[in-house]
Amino acid sequence: MMIFNPERMAFGRHETFALRYGWLSKGFQAMTKDSGIFESDEATVELGVGKNMVSAIKYWLRACRMIDPVENKSTDLGDNILSSEDGYDPYLEDEATIWLLHWLLATNAELATSWFWFFNRFHKPDFTGQELGTALADFVNDKVINRKKPALATLSNDAGLIPRMYTLSTGNTRTPIEDALDSPFSLLKLVTQSAGGRSYQSRPMARPDLPLGILGFAVCEMFEMKNTRAIPIEDFMYSKDNYPAIGSVFRLTESDLVAKLERLVNYIPGVFDIRDTAGQHQLYLSEETDAMTFIIEHYENPSKEIAA
Repeated sequence: MMIFNPERMAFGRHETFALRYGWLSKGFQAMTKDSGIFESDEATVELGVGKNMVSAIKYWLRACRMIDPVENKSTDLGDNILSSEDGYDPYLEDEATIWLLHWLLATNAELATSWFWFFNRFHKPDFTGQELGTALADFVNDKVINRKKPALATLSNDAGLIPRMYTLSTGNTRTPIEDALDSPFSLLKLVTQSAGGRSYQSRPMARPDLPLGILGFAVCEMFEMKNTRAIPIEDFMYSKDNYPAIGSVFRLTESDLVAKLERLVNYIPGVFDIRDTAGQHQLYLSEETDAMTFIIEHYENPSKEIAA
């Protein structure tokens, strides 16, 4: 699911609605009460949104890996985070949860292909909405060979939605209140808008707010995906061979990524180790560890993050 496969891509499944703040919690909790809620006539009443938005909420829950991509059931990760009974952060009050959801979305090559592309393949630090749309269409044209290509309008909608979801709204008073409710991802400041609003920036920088527990989860997922015990630091920085890359997804500078990985080694001792092998900086997995261990560590020992 996290490895890009041109045979398995999805575009435009969000009905043109950006993810909104309460949607994941509301949708997840409604589904755990009634697994058929998204298909039911009660959904619009239960969720308090229009019919198209019901589909959008279901899509975003799947794209963020909170519910199963096929069946109407929660994933273990969804239960751990969003369960109203014993989830760690059912109402997204901890910014770490937003970083985690961002990783889960931007690495979901199969269900959120445009997001995977933008965060792993698109490296222009400054761009306009039009440039983004053209670059996405070029990528799809280049990759989709054996199957029907998505309509240009669909790609254009995706390209428009990415910056909308990741930038803070400019506070235009004429914007309807519903649309002005920023997506949770705008908090992360991974994309910013120029003063005139005509162009965007998405640059690598030091990100002191990215919690080590979330980084550790992402690193574990990389080891799992690659099915190896050693990964060159460079492969964490730049997307290669259809894999996502942590440095790209979190828009980190190389020096900040290395500094964070060095701190991660001490976050849960004995799991990771950095070594130089034949002149190459590599991160080693010393002990097989479930990625969830790092999530639990973050939520159960929050003071440890600050100390790290």
